[in-house]
Amino acid sequence: MNPDPSSDKALRYRDAGVDIERGNALVDRIASIAAKTPRRGVLGGGIGGFGGLFEIPRGYHNPVLVSGTDGVGTKLRLAIAADRHESVGIDLVAMCVNDILVHGAKPLFFLDYFATGAIDPDIAERVIAGIGEGCKQAGAALIGGESAEMPGFYAPGDYDLAGFCVGIVERDAIIDGQRVAASDRIIALASSGPHANGYSLIRKIIDERAPRREGHRRSDRGLDRDSNIDDADKADRKGADAPADSPEEPLDRLVDGQSLRDRLLAPTRIYADSILGLLGETKERKSGGIEGNIKKDMKEDIKAIAHITGGGISENLPRVLPKGLHAQVDLSLRPIPAIFEWIAKVGQVEEDEMRRTFNCGIGMMVICPPSRSEAIVARLEGLGEDAWCIGEICKDAGDPDAPPRVIYR
Repeated sequence: MNPDPSSDKALRYRDAGVDIERGNALVDRIASIAAKTPRRGVLGGGIGGFGGLFEIPRGYHNPVLVSGTDGVGTKLRLAIAADRHESVGIDLVAMCVNDILVHGAKPLFFLDYFATGAIDPDIAERVIAGIGEGCKQAGAALIGGESAEMPGFYAPGDYDLAGFCVGIVERDAIIDGQRVAASDRIIALASSGPHANGYSLIRKIIDERAPRREGHRRSDRGLDRDSNIDDADKADRKGADAPADSPEEPLDRLVDGQSLRDRLLAPTRIYADSILGLLGETKERKSGGIEGNIKKDMKEDIKAIAHITGGGISENLPRVLPKGLHAQVDLSLRPIPAIFEWIAKVGQVEEDEMRRTFNCGIGMMVICPPSRSEAIVARLEGLGEDAWCIGEICKDAGDPDAPPRVIYR
């Protein structure tokens, strides 16, 4: 029943591609990263246990826990190719944290799932370091996770990520959009780029449409309309007519002064400071944690918040509107960021498709009464956001039960 361990025929888990010692060494590295994300309420001895323990913070009268889970999607493919692993760790936290912020929840803790064919401890550590940085930006503790080694399931060098975040909010302070009414104003908060959505389309554009100096002639896509796309990029779109020193790699070309690679791999903006600050959250470090009190003056003015993720403005803004209302949005009030202009032009992506795929330069939307819009914009700007009033809520003239939608001016 028990083969001779010295025999050449004796198999070990390592022979199947799973190295337990390597995984344990990674846990030790992760523990030091998690230790840099302290927060009051964390219990236990840190990373490495069967579960992460967290005590409900004191001072809440009727607390509700709010959870969110998400991934980074195929943005990972660009990050892996560019050897930029920290940024997608921030993306992972941002996608989860921003989802729970829309309900007025304060992030408490975060867990991650990292899966790969064969663990490269250095790469995994860089990803987790990015997650740790995201947790610090969000004020959440990294209390656990899973690193799965799955030989034969992923191509060499590939990995996937999933994140899980839990926050807390008083029951009577939950933001759910039920108070949104006609004439309310919509305030936009700028994004840092495409964030982590639409990258399957972006990659297809890069692979099939973006011109290469040694590639195919695509002069039919040369566009003369003024834009923020650099002259070198405009010239290179003419295929064989490109200057001799133009980049051969599409990701190296410049878009408004930065390489396309840098534009596409910019981390997703985490809106914790600004949204919690808008809700009256006074942050201060106490015993490694973040505690605060809620001021009700401006908090009561925030009727809804929308996180503009997959589905763009067209799909996400209606999620926080009651039936019988629609949003009128004017995207012309600000120039579309250069990266989205590049996507639309080079990919020949129609306007409606852009609006329902990408955030188009807007990462969050806040809905408030018209009398408070200027004060809220000023408050957001004071918190470091680029914010502006972008539209208003209107009543449907027909069916009072009509599903909410977005109308672009």
